[in-house]
Amino acid sequence: MIKVRNLTKKIGDFTAVDNISFEVNDSEIFAFLGPNGAGKSTTIKILTTLLLPTAGTVSINGQDPVSQSEEARRSFGVVFQDLSLDDDLTAFENMELHGVLYDVPDDVRKKRIKELLTLVDLWDRKDSLVKGFSGGMKRRLEIARGFLHRPKILFLDEPTLGLDPQYSCLSWGMA
Repeated sequence: MIKVRNLTKKIGDFTAVDNISFEVNDSEIFAFLGPNGAGKSTTIKILTTLLLPTAGTVSINGQDPVSQSEEARRSFGVVFQDLSLDDDLTAFENMELHGVLYDVPDDVRKKRIKELLTLVDLWDRKDSLVKGFSGGMKRRLEIARGFLHRPKILFLDEPTLGLDPQYSCLSWGMA
């Protein structure tokens, strides 16, 4: 599902990612562990088409995220370390927007939104503006949104940041 060969990312004179290679097979769970500044988030940004590599090759579900970024994006979901919700929309509207962007059919989208918001215990807050949510509620909404289009690959960059312990366990069970 993921193939990385000799991946390097330089930012000016600083080498953020230094010649790494790895593979992740279908149905496998893979984690980057390391101290702050080790290049984990930078690598995820390259895999998710947000940064271009300086050197090396990457394949996401058979797609090159540099030359086939649109196709690659359709096959993965992502929950970034920093929140990316629209605070001026409701929980439902944030999910709806994501579903439309990923071409999830209307009938499937509505059912899937209800299913996921219920799973993360936010269905009763579906009509509430996200700006009124706690940090943990926002994180749960982001995790639900990452699953909406049924991605083949899910990237999680510190997904349990700000979650209560019971929801940390829930997020790992959703994968």
